[in-house]
Amino acid sequence: MDLTKPTATAAKSNATAQPKKSSNLVATIAPIACIIGGYLIWRVLLGSASNFTTPDPDASHWFWPNHQGPKGTFTKMYEGGIIVPILIGCLLTVLTFVIERLLTVNKASGTGNIAEFVRKVQFHLANKEVDKALAECDKQQGSVGNVMKAGLKKYKEMISNTELTTDQKVLNIQKEVEEATALELPMLEKNLVFLSTIASVATLLGLLGTVMGMIRSFSKLGDEGGGEAARELSQGISEALYNTALGIGTSAVAIIMYNVFTTRIDAVTYGIDESGFTLTQSFAANYK
Repeated sequence: MDLTKPTATAAKSNATAQPKKSSNLVATIAPIACIIGGYLIWRVLLGSASNFTTPDPDASHWFWPNHQGPKGTFTKMYEGGIIVPILIGCLLTVLTFVIERLLTVNKASGTGNIAEFVRKVQFHLANKEVDKALAECDKQQGSVGNVMKAGLKKYKEMISNTELTTDQKVLNIQKEVEEATALELPMLEKNLVFLSTIASVATLLGLLGTVMGMIRSFSKLGDEGGGEAARELSQGISEALYNTALGIGTSAVAIIMYNVFTTRIDAVTYGIDESGFTLTQSFAANYK
């Protein structure tokens, strides 16, 4: 499956500013915690002895008890095998990063409509009211506003500069915008790789679990034979398909949310690009 990554990237510059570095504890801890959580759901919740008519009496099988006769439809997922907790962990990981990215992208989008914000700044700059433009940036409170504010500060500084030519002033404003952009974009794109990876891997894991279940089922058919074996085969196929359903469902959620976030990030990066263009063109037109 093809996933489209955000196309906008920070413009290269020789500036000293570097993207903000963070420990990103969510990316380090969340996948491990989610896999452990997936196992606990599978082993403790689904694999509880009370959910089966014939629980495994051997206490040494604590990691993967061989319970038989699930009492409910949901409990049958337990018999899907050891791939099921991994898939549950993948689903929990997707949900974790969906929430994390949702909070981050919402914050980066700021308040109000980005296009309307840019138009207001353009209006104030056309009237040479830089302070009012800066006030609009404070109201926006997003990545576009942060980049625009950094550029406007340099813009205001260049107005009073009498040593540089207009072209040099424009280049300084552009450089300031590039530096601010380099600080904002990595925050937007961070952790999306988890969604794109799980979107591909979850389906494959689901198919792996299904194949393993089919192998076990046909092995019983060959060992036992007769009507009992046919019943075991149909039951095994049903249980194996839980892996496929869980894998496809997890992959679908990851793909949908990945595309939602990339679309929203593209809107923000377009606003950032338009901000830089607005500042340079406005200065070149108003302060020749």
